[in-house]
Amino acid sequence: MITAEIINIGDELLIGQVVNTNASWMAKQLNEAGIEVLRVIAISDKREEIIHALNDSGNRADVILLTGGLGPTRDDITKKVLAEYFQSDLVFNEKVFEHIKTLLSKRGFDVSKLRTEQAEIPANCKALPNEHGTAPGMWFEKDNHVFVSMPGVPYEMKSIVADHVIPALIEKFKPGVILHKTFLTQGVPESVLAKRIEDWEDKLPKTIKLAYLPQPGMVRLRLTARGNERTSVEKVLLEESAKLEEIISDVIFGYDEQSLESVIGNKLLKNKQMLATAESCTGGYIAHLITSIAGSSDYFKGSVVAYSNEIKENVLGVKGESLTEFGAVSEAVVIQMAEGVKLKFNTDFALAVSGIAGPSGGTEEKPVGTTWIALATPEKIIARKFLFGEHRERNIRKTALAALNILWNELK
Repeated sequence: MITAEIINIGDELLIGQVVNTNASWMAKQLNEAGIEVLRVIAISDKREEIIHALNDSGNRADVILLTGGLGPTRDDITKKVLAEYFQSDLVFNEKVFEHIKTLLSKRGFDVSKLRTEQAEIPANCKALPNEHGTAPGMWFEKDNHVFVSMPGVPYEMKSIVADHVIPALIEKFKPGVILHKTFLTQGVPESVLAKRIEDWEDKLPKTIKLAYLPQPGMVRLRLTARGNERTSVEKVLLEESAKLEEIISDVIFGYDEQSLESVIGNKLLKNKQMLATAESCTGGYIAHLITSIAGSSDYFKGSVVAYSNEIKENVLGVKGESLTEFGAVSEAVVIQMAEGVKLKFNTDFALAVSGIAGPSGGTEEKPVGTTWIALATPEKIIARKFLFGEHRERNIRKTALAALNILWNELK
């Protein structure tokens, strides 16, 4: 198996100023090419750190990809350090310079001295075209290891990786095959899920690896299959996927890159049914998830964020005596919220939620995390009580997913 490591250079990554999205994108591209990523690290813009990282990664991996530190300013030292590391002088590359002139001319800029210096690259590297920027990618080879340095600007890096790096790595190493199949489950804790599939997991072939990827309100199960020949790898992955599906089909809502909201949207669209929501503790988050899917206007009419009791009464028609007797977080109130928004929006389905998201507001009878969810269908009302925990953001996320899961179970 061909292996890789990713080194992202930049102090901005280490102080939390910039989220390192480059690493996850690059890792995915490598994985899809059959190259296994062993490690991802972020380091500072210091000569010693760069050299140490190059040595360390070079001792483990076949391919080392670097991003960052290739700009025209003084703090961009990566190119000079690479020239030192690979014992090479910086030489003027006419082809790179012509690209810089053309690119800057299109943008209405003159070629400054600093921009001209970007055409100077180590003599023993191969320049990789950067269609969107002035700093080229640089391909080095040492003891059958490949080191590729690229700009940290995401759209520049992505173009170089997709158009040049990945094709060249496949040509050079002819890596094996890495395939994934992800099962998306909802409504069952990770520990319960693990117990259900324990016997199957114990019998997995050595070429298959199972990973549990829990999130608030859901668990992803990812099967990874490795091998040298695609047909045989696909066959084993398909066989084990079928076995897993048979065991937990009742809690699977989707696969791979799907989301619960997209699966529900497709089902509503197919059935030509409409949905509305009434939200208290989630503050519109359920509606946000639903409308994050393109085309959701074909099956989603809208939402009422009834955060106050006044809105629950005046807009959704919740009875004042119910609020007084049972409180806003109660079965009676959440049922009336669902019925009210269903009637008001004239939909087939309506979801309603009311809870204590926290961190304050809980009582001994109704601690933080107490949540009621109701679903109004064409035939009935379903209401369920949950106790999610004390973390506000997780409670909101869990409430939304639990509500969508109740709807999904009815739709399927």
